[in-house]
Amino acid sequence: MKTAFVTGASAGFGKAICRALVANGYRVIGGARRSDKLAELKQELGEPFIPLTLDVTDEQSLNAACESIRDLSLPIDVLVNNAGLALGIDRAQDADAKNWERMIATNVTGLSMVTHKLLPAMVEANSGLIINIGSCAGTYPYAGGNVYGATKAFVRQFSLNLRADLAGTRVRVSNIEPGLCSGTEFSLVRLAGDQDAVDALYQDVEAIRPEDLANIVVWIAGQPEHMNINTIEVMPVAQTFAGLSVTRDL
Repeated sequence: MKTAFVTGASAGFGKAICRALVANGYRVIGGARRSDKLAELKQELGEPFIPLTLDVTDEQSLNAACESIRDLSLPIDVLVNNAGLALGIDRAQDADAKNWERMIATNVTGLSMVTHKLLPAMVEANSGLIINIGSCAGTYPYAGGNVYGATKAFVRQFSLNLRADLAGTRVRVSNIEPGLCSGTEFSLVRLAGDQDAVDALYQDVEAIRPEDLANIVVWIAGQPEHMNINTIEVMPVAQTFAGLSVTRDL
């Protein structure tokens, strides 16, 4: 039985990915800050799911989690770097610096440090797959996207640079870049709990669902080991690329 490690496993994409991987025969270690949510997922998924309390922005928490993984003596076959968030939609000149700091700490530093901890063992085993969850926001700029979009551009480039460093090994790296998604806590967190604003965002739009992204993860993981899926960009049919902005009478 192969083992996957999924960060941000307590809700949204992470929870759906854990479910899909378990359904496809994986043992899944699910890391997240909210141990109560992990306990609920453990009750649902049973023995193949191993809950692991983890805050990717906290060095001590990450060290303890990695030590726990070593104690389990389970080599990680698939790492899904899913933990991430967006905070605020203010334009850069009005944004809260604390929000910027937290997005960088989670989406950039956290993802990097999880990878740094687990990659050497994959290289030593000459086997493994890293799947990073990026975003279309890393490619297509929009007002209010500032640091969030920049963190996801980092994820894209980091994924490609990992592939360059891993040349000559069998370790694979993929980056999934979803567009507008519903059924997660993402927008509720980004909009500071404003449910009305969240409802308005998704009104009359058939957006991507967490299960859609989870299916992509399972598909990538199921590809032959001589293949590397570099990047997958996916949007709902209802969404397309933003038009270039023009200001008149400036």
